[in-house]
Parts: sequence; C-alpha cells; structure tokens
Amino acid sequence: MSNIEKLQPANKDDTKMYLPFYNKEQQEILPYALSLYQQGYLEGERIIEGQQSIPFVAIWYVSRLPYEITRCRIQFEGSAELSYEVNLSNSEFIQYLILLIKNFKQSRQTDFSQKFYRKLLRLDE
Repeated sequence: MSNIEKLQPANKDDTKMYLPFYNKEQQEILPYALSLYQQGYLEGERIIEGQQSIPFVAIWYVSRLPYEITRCRIQFEGSAELSYEVNLSNSEFIQYLILLIKNFKQSRQTDFSQKFYRKLLRLDE
C-alpha cells in the first residue's frame, strides 16, 4: 500500500494559508498534499512509456509558509549519479504534489508530472 493511500489531511490552520494559491479542484486535494509535504519524503516510480519504471526517492526540507523555498532532491535507482535538485516556493512544490496525488487516484502510480520533471531537469530555462 502506498503512503499516499494512508495520508490524513493536514489541519485546517496549516491548509488555510495555502488556499488562495489553488483553484477549487486543487483545494479539495490540498489538505492531503500538505500532509504529504509535511512528511518531507516520498518514494515513487518514474513511469516511462514502453520501458521499465525507474524507482526514485524524493526528499525535501519542510517549512511552513507558502512563499518559503523548498529544496527538493530526487535520487533515481539509489544512484548518486542520478541525483537532481530543484528549488521551488512551497506553494509551487505543493501544487506538484496535488498533481501527483490526483494522478495517483487515477492511475495508482506514484509519479510526478511531466511539468515537474521539466523544472527538475531545467529544460525550460
């Protein structure tokens, strides 16, 4: 069972300050994304069409405010050579976690969005 399935919603006080950053649909998932964020850790698999999925571990420093910066580090296949880091505002990172949870509910797969990987790999800079 994935740790996403076991998530309890974050408390209302923590959730309240993030509400203005998201649309109504995202706000429904926000308490769970915030709870996942507060764990500071996620294991998943990068899904690659037509190939074997690549396991990853993502870790990040947890802070409280939407505008603070989160440094997220992802390591693929437990290999130091396959480590990447990205700095994002908490509100932006939590939006990626909202997308991840939404995708998990549809596909049962724990993976970040294409948009997140583009940011991580700095493909849009």
